[in-house]
Amino acid sequence: MSDRDSTDPDEPTQKSSDEATADDGATTPETSDGDDAKTSVITRERLKWVRRAVLVLIAAILAFEAVYFWPTVSKSLRELRHIQWEWVIACVIAVWFSFDSYAQVTRVLLRSAGVKVKQMQVLGLQFASNAVSQSLPGGQVLAPTLVYRRTRMWGASRVVAAWQIVMSGLLMSAGLAVLGLVGGLLAGAKTSPYSVIFSVALLVVFLVMMQYVASHPDGLYVVGARLIRWVNDLRNKPEDTGLARWKEILDQLQAVKLSRRYGVEAFGWSLFNWVADVACLAFACYAVGDAPALAALAGAYAASKVVNTISPIPGGLGLVEAALVPALVLAGMPASQALTATILYRLISYLLVVVIGWIVFFVSYRDTMDVDPDAVAEPAAGGDESKSTGAAQAPATLDDEPPGAAPPPQTPPPAS
Repeated sequence: MSDRDSTDPDEPTQKSSDEATADDGATTPETSDGDDAKTSVITRERLKWVRRAVLVLIAAILAFEAVYFWPTVSKSLRELRHIQWEWVIACVIAVWFSFDSYAQVTRVLLRSAGVKVKQMQVLGLQFASNAVSQSLPGGQVLAPTLVYRRTRMWGASRVVAAWQIVMSGLLMSAGLAVLGLVGGLLAGAKTSPYSVIFSVALLVVFLVMMQYVASHPDGLYVVGARLIRWVNDLRNKPEDTGLARWKEILDQLQAVKLSRRYGVEAFGWSLFNWVADVACLAFACYAVGDAPALAALAGAYAASKVVNTISPIPGGLGLVEAALVPALVLAGMPASQALTATILYRLISYLLVVVIGWIVFFVSYRDTMDVDPDAVAEPAAGGDESKSTGAAQAPATLDDEPPGAAPPPQTPPPAS
């Protein structure tokens, strides 16, 4: 027998062994995928049972509260029959003034940066953004996005659009802190001033920083240019990469120099926003009976707004009411009247406003979230959009490579 004949029988055996190995390798991923699918099914089943358990727990808590608080609730419902409708109309008017003053804050800030817009446009945007913020999960993120994109469409630069959102939030927080502190002091409570000091200090620090940046662009350009060149050296990029974009940002920052007149006007409107909302709560109390002292009312209102701010539930549903009713009772109102006034106040200041906001959103702003204004060449300064080209261009980034380093920006004359 030749060597060829002696080795031929082994070849099929070796081939079969290789095929078996290949088959084992081919089935291993399938087995792994099957285990992953089985684990995924088990996880979904567990989550389904967890959701059911949470729903049962919530239903049990609500049932207990309904039984425990039913005497007070039934008495409150009976008192709704004797409601004084002239005070209800006053509530609606107060809410309108509250939102109008909030829109004035945004308008003043935009006007200080050179962006001119009509009051009704800003008011509609505030209603729409409030509806998104107060009724959707994650609305606290979606609402600023809506405001940012709409203000960009009005002609504001990226920096101005973002700046006015931050600035208006700081102004509103400072106004609420001042209102709560004044209300507590007038009521004779030993109110800690640290919250209002913190809010006002945060506002002042932000203002000083923005004023310094707007007034000293040359020095900031030099510092930023050195940092950019150092980063470019680490990334093996050309030395002048990103300098043009840095100069563009500084040019935009010069448009957000808030003068003393505009700052006082914006803070005044932010404070009036809270005063009008407190008036709405007072009118709701008058509609069902007598309102407590104004100082105690302001303190109760501030406490409910703090709860609404930190609430994980859209609009603070259930939590705001749970904070406001005891605060009104402590201010001297009967429990049934406090509950009725709270329900009336929330129906007007929350439900009615959200309904109006969604109507405005679908009529005027439903396409805003689909438009990316940053895809269009933006104006060089605050609001002169006529300088931008009509064609869509990609926004500049730090990776853009201009042909040469841009000269330091020139300081403009102070804004009026």
